Amino acid sequence: MASSYGEDASKSALRDGYLAVQHGMTPSHKRRVDADILRHLSSFQAYRSAPLILAYYPCRGEIDVMPIIKRTLADGRRVALPRHVGGESSLEFRVISTLDGLVAGACGALEPPAWLGEPVVDVGELRDAVCLVPGLVFDARGYRIGYGAGYYDNFLVGFGGLKLGLVRALQISGNPLPIDGHDIAVDVLVSESAIWRCHRD
Repeated sequence: MASSYGEDASKSALRDGYLAVQHGMTPSHKRRVDADILRHLSSFQAYRSAPLILAYYPCRGEIDVMPIIKRTLADGRRVALPRHVGGESSLEFRVISTLDGLVAGACGALEPPAWLGEPVVDVGELRDAVCLVPGLVFDARGYRIGYGAGYYDNFLVGFGGLKLGLVRALQISGNPLPIDGHDIAVDVLVSESAIWRCHRD
């Protein structure tokens, strides 16, 4: 989607606009688009070969990654889900083997409690991991606008693996998004129609 917002649009205005876009999609349309995104993701070699997938539990209209999480767990691969820590300002990913035992977290998404699984703290393991990053809108450079809490930017600043943004085509901005010093771009975008590397030259 070529954004109807100019390059000087504020993050707040963009967030409101793309929330409206997301809410305007019918459930059946979302299901079809999300299924196509997951098909592209499952065929992407970097995802297929990653020893660890940092995923998320979808909420508030985010792309539904639950089918691929369940399939990845069934294949015996390592999957981690985030939980909010440090006064809810940051994320800790915990490796899980089942979706049983998840509890409601700060934003309403289910997350592993502190006693479930083990935290991902090994720098080498994170360097080889793939992190699935949700967002309300992305631009071609890989920058994103989420819900404004900054959880993922706080985590991604120290993440050395592959940052992979999942996005519906209607939520891709044709204009560069406004960015701040703390904003972290993803490396690759996966939509229902394509997979492409992001360039910020």
